[in-house]
Amino acid sequence: MKKFLEDIKKDIKFKSAGPGKKLTEEASAKAEAAQSSSSAKHSRYVPSEGSQRAGAAALARIEQHPRPKVHTSQDAIRNQVRRELEAAALADKEKADAAEGSKVPVIDPACLSVSGVYFTCPLTGATLTKREREVHIKEAILMRFEEDAVEASVMMVYTFNKDREKVKAAVDIISKYIENICKNPTEEKYRKIKLSNKVYQEKVRCVEGSREFLEALDFTSIMLPVEGQEEEEEFLVLLEHSPDALELMKERRDRLQRGEPVRAQLDRQPQAFRASPNAQRFELPPEFYNLTAEELKKEQQQRSEIVDKNAMMRTKAMREKEEQRERRKYNYTLLRIRLPDGSLLQGTFYAWDRLPVLFAFVRESLVDGWQPFELIAPGGQKLKESEDVALAECNLVPAVLLTFAWDAAVQADIAAAGGKSPALLKPELLETIQTLS
Repeated sequence: MKKFLEDIKKDIKFKSAGPGKKLTEEASAKAEAAQSSSSAKHSRYVPSEGSQRAGAAALARIEQHPRPKVHTSQDAIRNQVRRELEAAALADKEKADAAEGSKVPVIDPACLSVSGVYFTCPLTGATLTKREREVHIKEAILMRFEEDAVEASVMMVYTFNKDREKVKAAVDIISKYIENICKNPTEEKYRKIKLSNKVYQEKVRCVEGSREFLEALDFTSIMLPVEGQEEEEEFLVLLEHSPDALELMKERRDRLQRGEPVRAQLDRQPQAFRASPNAQRFELPPEFYNLTAEELKKEQQQRSEIVDKNAMMRTKAMREKEEQRERRKYNYTLLRIRLPDGSLLQGTFYAWDRLPVLFAFVRESLVDGWQPFELIAPGGQKLKESEDVALAECNLVPAVLLTFAWDAAVQADIAAAGGKSPALLKPELLETIQTLS
């Protein structure tokens, strides 16, 4: 009887196991099971609002009782994330410490020979820092569209795009568009530019301001049908083509071809100082250097080695090469000119500015700038206004004190005629004269 009952249990268990299957059907069976399980999940009913509130209350009661910590996969992920964040924070701290150690000692702004390097926007006249100048000029150009869209778009083409070759290619193609229209004013095909055209896409569209210029020429965006296509495409179409309009278009093309980028002008910050024994003392802000903080620190450490280097036997070529390398470290230079009465004139220059720029600055600061004068560099080197040489090439970087002298022959003639010595600095400079600390 016992065996009979066991046989019945086995039979029931076997039948409840479902239909038989082959061994090779294992994978497909698993896939079907997964699919049925997934469909079962999707078919679950959504609990009512009352059930959700009851469930939330039950969970709150459970949370009030302490539970043993169970390490789930999410716990492991959180731990891993925490470890990575801690490692990243440690790395950032080490990097910050390294950067702190490489910094050049901070100089009190009050001790600086000049507060910084500044620029003037040629469109607005605003004084800008190096970081501000690019954004400010772009905003000024965009605001100019209200006054003259052609001029603004030309400025945009030449200022917003750094690749000169791409700009030239776009200008050449736009000029060709205009030439074709002017030569064939009745040909409709020349007054339409298909924006999906390969040449337009690759040569014109990529240049900022090019479309704005075409629109300033009265090209209008229109969706037109294309033969062999169901969908319309965008075209720039010139609707008006009167003789006067064509002449105006030629003039605007010439303006495009003559365009120049708008660049902020270096503010030389002319400043007069009273006679001072500190005339040769300079403390420059970081903007004057084309170096990183680490490189500046190394340079300071190497200054003590200059005397030893100069004592070494080196060829002229070796010295010139090293001097050129040193000059490339500087973006700007601060020059002071000691005048005959001991007063000083100071100005900021690009390191690659030429000698005529320096002479023009001095002449513009003098009351009698028309009279010939000389500028003498340290070591007695006389600088010549006629020489088109960069200041850096004359070793006038990063800060140098020059000596001013009137032309001796001219002064002798003036004295012989009973004339007085010429006045020096203009009144507007004397009004703000300062004392070097």
